[in-house]
Amino acid sequence: MISREDVGQLVFNADGLIPAIAQDCRTGQVLMLAYMNRESLLRTLEIGRACYWSRSRRQLWTKGETSGHYQLVKDIVVDCDRDTLLLSVEQVGPACHTGAQSCFESWAQSGNAAASAAAGERGEGSEFSLQELYEVLLQRKAHGDPEASYTARLMRAGKDRVLKKLAEEAGEVMLASKNDDPGEIVYETADLWFHSLMVLAYHGIPPQAVLDELARRRR
Repeated sequence: MISREDVGQLVFNADGLIPAIAQDCRTGQVLMLAYMNRESLLRTLEIGRACYWSRSRRQLWTKGETSGHYQLVKDIVVDCDRDTLLLSVEQVGPACHTGAQSCFESWAQSGNAAASAAAGERGEGSEFSLQELYEVLLQRKAHGDPEASYTARLMRAGKDRVLKKLAEEAGEVMLASKNDDPGEIVYETADLWFHSLMVLAYHGIPPQAVLDELARRRR
């Protein structure tokens, strides 16, 4: 475990940030990649829970502060160039906001088996379909375990909670755009689209209805 004194020896980028990879201490699975600044790293060492720096919100955020899916930090090591951190954590619940255990799992891998199998039969494992994602959301809404699924938990919380999350994601896109960070814009827009699909799923409206409306406006 690095110490507070070691922080001064780390190499932060021009924005004062350092990449932090979170890895499950029990399975070795890579859970997520985020960023830390000096303050968030020191905070992590102080409280024993992973605290990161949000590049879009421009503020500290403790993983799990709203979802309860904390990362209990067991060890932090630094690479040979001293510019990347590896956190060994005990993950409470899923690491990804989509409900997947890891942010590096595709939605198909963490979605229903039927959609994954169908894609495999068509040889389309790498393709993406809004309709299939929508069907996964419907499945999570109807049968998902709120303890294990972000989607099921949010749906069970009710429409107001879903809409609040959608508004938050729209704000994240705006902040990412103001920061002129293309990667962050793509990431936050994906979140916005995901939660927009969740609203459609809540009301039982297929995404094709939106595509049809866009086609109508084009004429």
